[in-house]
Amino acid sequence: MHDQDRVVAVPAHHGPNVLPNFPLFSKLLRLAHRCPPPIAVRDVHAGVEKTYLQLLGDVLQLRSILQRRLSQEVLQQLEKEDEVYIALLAPGGYEYVVGFLAILAVGAAVVPICASTPLLRRECSTNCIILCKTAVSVPVKEACYFVQKAQCAAILCSAAASGLARSTIQQINTSRQPPFAALTIAEHLGTTAVAREDIFISSNRFLDLNRAGLVIFTSGTTGPPKGVVHRRGQLTENAEIIAEQYRITDTDTAQHLLPVHHATGIGITLLPYLISGACVEFRSGGFDPAWTWDRWRRPGITVFSGVPTMYTRLKQYFEDVISTMPADARDEYIQGARRLRILLCGTSALPSPVQAFWTKLLNGKPILTRYGATEIGSIFKVDLDPDDTLANSVGRLEPGVSIKLTDEGLLLVKGPLMFSKYLFDTQATIDSHDEDGYFRTGDVVHQEGPYYTILGRASLDIIKSGGYKLSALDIERELLGLEYISEAMVVGVPDDEFGQRVAAAICLATKHRNKKLTLEALRTDLRDRLAGYKLPTVLRVLDGELPKSGTGKVQKKILGPVYFPSNYDSNPEVQVWRKARRPKL
Repeated sequence: MHDQDRVVAVPAHHGPNVLPNFPLFSKLLRLAHRCPPPIAVRDVHAGVEKTYLQLLGDVLQLRSILQRRLSQEVLQQLEKEDEVYIALLAPGGYEYVVGFLAILAVGAAVVPICASTPLLRRECSTNCIILCKTAVSVPVKEACYFVQKAQCAAILCSAAASGLARSTIQQINTSRQPPFAALTIAEHLGTTAVAREDIFISSNRFLDLNRAGLVIFTSGTTGPPKGVVHRRGQLTENAEIIAEQYRITDTDTAQHLLPVHHATGIGITLLPYLISGACVEFRSGGFDPAWTWDRWRRPGITVFSGVPTMYTRLKQYFEDVISTMPADARDEYIQGARRLRILLCGTSALPSPVQAFWTKLLNGKPILTRYGATEIGSIFKVDLDPDDTLANSVGRLEPGVSIKLTDEGLLLVKGPLMFSKYLFDTQATIDSHDEDGYFRTGDVVHQEGPYYTILGRASLDIIKSGGYKLSALDIERELLGLEYISEAMVVGVPDDEFGQRVAAAICLATKHRNKKLTLEALRTDLRDRLAGYKLPTVLRVLDGELPKSGTGKVQKKILGPVYFPSNYDSNPEVQVWRKARRPKL
């Protein structure tokens, strides 16, 4: 006869003030017991500042309400530890953090949904491309797609997103039994204070670390978005790795300006700080370089994580505004930036002139380039003191991660933090791996010694022209090295002679907006920077800025055909270079 686990023989340990036996909650409770409890979240828009103890009190209260709203069927599924998914519709802020943790505390997986659309998006169920000048509320149709795709049992929403949540619920409940549960988070915050001594961790078994903890939807640029499922164990393990890598401590305050429905906004800029006793300062909404510089000028922020677009706009604001201030005022901003312990850049490496600007401004400290993908988590690490790290490198391989590079440089990965599956899409999960179980990232990588550099997406950033394989990112970096160019997107466009041409869509810097740029002049300016076969042969000059996704990415899969359609050579806004042919004698 086998010995039984004691939890089989004794009553289950549940209660309104009992958190699940899960490492994340154990860590948060220990932090709540510090005297005084440290600040966990500062929400600029909401005007609130909450300690770890207040955070856990609100999590327990919201969980209690959520449990009462869930159907009996869903509660039974949770009791059996089946995978249950709950949507979280909220921008980055205190409500989001409480909702995120309450969903985990009830035993379900979090499905964060963006509460507003980025500048550029593609309809989920159509090929319709929408370019917007400003962010607007996500269409109900789009929110319904995510909720229904994940078969969510409920939706938690912030006060700001309550209108969209109501419309989504009304549409879903017309054909759903039992009715869809919904809660507005703000209505249940701060209603009951809980003493730290009255919060407990369950003596039941650990939550199954292999069950779903988080679902992040891909951008959907090549079809309907796929739900990437991460295990509960990945949430804490990844947070521990990032916290160790960046030496995060309880003295840090991270400025969080990134979307919270993407991997970076959760796994890089939120959870590593919460488990370390640090403070996360949120400011949701559109990125404002003036406000950001002013916040840096005031003490407090120690870590900033952004994308190239943010750093470019911050640089431009410094040059246009701050550099014209009196020396004393200007120095306040410079010293504020230099107080930042770490500055990180994701999605792609910074253009060389932008990196050079920041390295000089920060007294020789470069902005660190990070690499990751929704499906694989963090697989490379850059040293905080990167004296020997190659420029634009994403660093060395993380311990325990196995990779393969094909002859063409395609990166394949096998590691402990990989996703568990694409939600309800077994075939897509299988197809995303090779015969040895390595995940196909779709990225092309160059290795030099122990360091790796991302050359770009194989499907978008590698251009096959005249027998050469060219990195669009390399060409973009050189374009951005020209003082009159503020933004650049390079793609390959079909060509009967070369296979593909190098096509550049560029935006002119503010003080050069009246410049009449010709393709011939551009090629001349690039000749000292690029080999002849890498020079653009197609050019389109755009007004304003390139549209971007919610994470600040320029989505070439969508924008390439928009700016360079199949008949691009007959478009009057597109310049095409044709080599002069000498007549035969």
